[in-house]
Amino acid sequence: MAYRFSRTKVVLLSLYLLSKPFCHGFITTTTNPLATPPPQSALSTTRLCDHGALKYSGLRPHPPEGPPPLSTTSPKKEPPKLSKQEEDDEMEGFTMNNIMWSSGYTSQTQPYSRSLLSKSQKRKRQQHLKSLEQQRKDQRAKESYEDGYADMFPSLNKPQPFWKKTLRKAKNVLVKKKVSTPGTLILVRHGESTWNKNKTFTGWADPDLSDMGLREVEHAARLLLEGGYEIDVVFTSRLKRAIKSTLILLNELDQTYLPVFKSWRLNERMYGALTGLSKKETAEKLGHELVQAWRGSLKSRPPPLQPTDTYYPGRDRRYSDLTAEQLPLTESLLDCMDRTKPIWEDKISYELRQGRNVLVVAHANTLRGLVKIIDNIGDDEIQEVSIPTGIPVVYKFDKDLNTVQPKNIQQTQIHMNGLFLEKPGLLKDALKREEDWCSRVPEYNSTIFKENRPMSSLERSLYKLNATRELGEWAGQFVDAMGEEEEDDGSDGNMGRGIMMKEDAIWERGLHDLEEGIQFDPDYPEFHSAAPSSSTSSTTSITNTGFSSQLKLNDKRKDEERINPTMITNYPCLTPLPTSSVIPGMGYVPVRRDSVIVIIRHGKTEHNKLGLFTGWEDAPLAKDGIEEAREAGRLLKLHGFQFDVVYTSWLSRAIETAWYVMDEMNELWLPIIKSWRLNERMYGDLTSLSKQMVAQRHGEEQFKAWRRGYDVKPPAVSSFSKNYPGNDKRYTKYLNDLRYSVRETLIRSIEAGKFEKHRKLPKSESLKDCNDRTIPYFTEHIIPEAVNQGKRVLISSSENAIRGLLMHLCEIPEEEIVGLEIPNGLPLIFDVKSKCVKLLDDGTGRDPLDVYNFGKSANYLFRPCENEDGTFDEVSIYVCRDMYVCACVFFL
Repeated sequence: MAYRFSRTKVVLLSLYLLSKPFCHGFITTTTNPLATPPPQSALSTTRLCDHGALKYSGLRPHPPEGPPPLSTTSPKKEPPKLSKQEEDDEMEGFTMNNIMWSSGYTSQTQPYSRSLLSKSQKRKRQQHLKSLEQQRKDQRAKESYEDGYADMFPSLNKPQPFWKKTLRKAKNVLVKKKVSTPGTLILVRHGESTWNKNKTFTGWADPDLSDMGLREVEHAARLLLEGGYEIDVVFTSRLKRAIKSTLILLNELDQTYLPVFKSWRLNERMYGALTGLSKKETAEKLGHELVQAWRGSLKSRPPPLQPTDTYYPGRDRRYSDLTAEQLPLTESLLDCMDRTKPIWEDKISYELRQGRNVLVVAHANTLRGLVKIIDNIGDDEIQEVSIPTGIPVVYKFDKDLNTVQPKNIQQTQIHMNGLFLEKPGLLKDALKREEDWCSRVPEYNSTIFKENRPMSSLERSLYKLNATRELGEWAGQFVDAMGEEEEDDGSDGNMGRGIMMKEDAIWERGLHDLEEGIQFDPDYPEFHSAAPSSSTSSTTSITNTGFSSQLKLNDKRKDEERINPTMITNYPCLTPLPTSSVIPGMGYVPVRRDSVIVIIRHGKTEHNKLGLFTGWEDAPLAKDGIEEAREAGRLLKLHGFQFDVVYTSWLSRAIETAWYVMDEMNELWLPIIKSWRLNERMYGDLTSLSKQMVAQRHGEEQFKAWRRGYDVKPPAVSSFSKNYPGNDKRYTKYLNDLRYSVRETLIRSIEAGKFEKHRKLPKSESLKDCNDRTIPYFTEHIIPEAVNQGKRVLISSSENAIRGLLMHLCEIPEEEIVGLEIPNGLPLIFDVKSKCVKLLDDGTGRDPLDVYNFGKSANYLFRPCENEDGTFDEVSIYVCRDMYVCACVFFL
């Protein structure tokens, strides 16, 4: 039987036969894929005929000097699974070498044998590559929703109707789209961590910032403020030191409302088995050259982590969304840099092309990876680039997203076009001098540590008034009130006698009644009766009957500010302290995995303490408000709570509360989704006024109607007032789900001298208006996107927004919701199964109703926790405090 050979097959067979003797007899540098490699024992000293053979052998070449790596794997009969980078190479057409693809050869069961590909094998190979490509697309689509990123631009991610698509296409054809100038990119390396300070390999471990690191980040923020830089969107890693640096930066820049996206692709380089080891001790044991090769070489990888190691990321909940292939066990510097490519290509570069200014707060090696891409730096040159802590690096771009060299090239690094806002080293020198000065000068207080929060004149005056009263109360503990009185010369009237206040007269009469056996309640003294004509008649003009009637009148006027215990028929359901999962420093605490909604009102602000209407004014937390938020985090952690997502408003007091709660729970990496629809009620022209001022100017009845009426709006604020949201950049630039206002558009256009669209932002809101935006956001976003997915949700917001949520969840009537008070910093646990609100036992044994004021509508909030079948939630008993009030206590 005659065999017919094509010319191609003859040529390939001849090449195969000719290549064999050369490879077996010499150390050659050819890259012929048909060549047979030398024996395995020569892998570390001989250059292979096929440079791809080493890739499939499972071995890595030893460094020129020093001991071999701590862990290697022996060759296997079958090639090991391709790494992420090798799959990337295959997707781009770069496999073991280009000749193999062009000639139709591939690797089979034997590591170094070659054979022709059949059609079925080619088909399988193509299907495998297509599946890899589809997996890659799916993963990128998944990462586009990471940390709520896709929700930032809903119009780009939601399907649009046909008519909108048609109009958009027609507009693109008829109107030439204006090319926007690319935004500015700002790179900031996180502040010094505690492990940086003691020279420890950190990698994906999660140490906190050191005191020096906190000051470095604050200094970086002040450099940005000095330079006048504005930020639109922020990217950071999932590690605490980078996230905390981001929060400090935004707080200093007064832009806490900005979206912050936390991506694992910006994590530090994975140092494998070196994680947690001292750099100095490791170098002394294994050799300085080997350790330096791992640290500084572009392609050298440290020994990998094992699944049983302490710092194995597969056991960390923050990486539960990653596949096993994505979790690195060790990385070279090049691996780390390549990991940052997708976030640059899919997110950061997109934002820059849209004209937005991007802040990236990350780690030294991931920032070097971005710099390598941005400046197109070679593999060898990138090793000469370093990113210091505490100094922002600023990039400008042309319309093609090529970097523009800054004018001040003295503050640039070689191979880079990024501008350093300060010469590296100046901050460390200044802090070192200050430390030396502190050691020489006793009681020296650093000016950098002084916290001087800006106050308005009204705030300052009320703050000093309260401070004076507190001082008087404190001094009263040490001064004898019954001591010798100062002689009155009578110049102030009343013939030298002391001033007799109505309160004093009532107390005098009340004590007299008690002596005669008549009941007197000191908690309800009468302050509203007409002034007596003389001090003598004042003690006799207030009769017992008159006093009772005045008490009833006073009761009616102040019923909203007082809780009548007999009205509360259901005591709060207390979840007791757990007795059994291990939390460091706390012992074994069970983790709660059921879907739950935890609602917390922000901690106290100075406005709350001074009794000012706050509304949409962005008042930060006071010191005791910060402590309230931290205490809430500690209590939630103690009870084994974990969360999957956090929702909050665009107001800094709610955002900061979420930060401090998450910090105490070690869950800063969680996605925090911010929405203006969870903002406090807009108080209009009452904003920044004290409640006493409003009552004095407009009358007590009108004040109560504005404050406690369900559908009564306060006076609207002017379009040009500083309290109008339309004059706040966060709403004019980032709010996109309200219709446009014709009136405000006309006003803004006339003022600017050109056409400017303006949305219909609220100038004043009733409680009903506030609920009309809060409840739909809860039902249309939080419920389907989180609660129905089985996620554990934390909502940090303000009192009136929380009233709306509880009104919906607990079915509280409209006329009763105004009587519900929400304490600051107290977690309210809404159990999704039993549909009831619970409180957490703090271990003090205190009655929550004695500690917190829930208002007169608390009986609607605290109902017995019953399941759908009518049984009580968990194991419950009723403990009656008296004939009116019963306690619903649960035991695990």
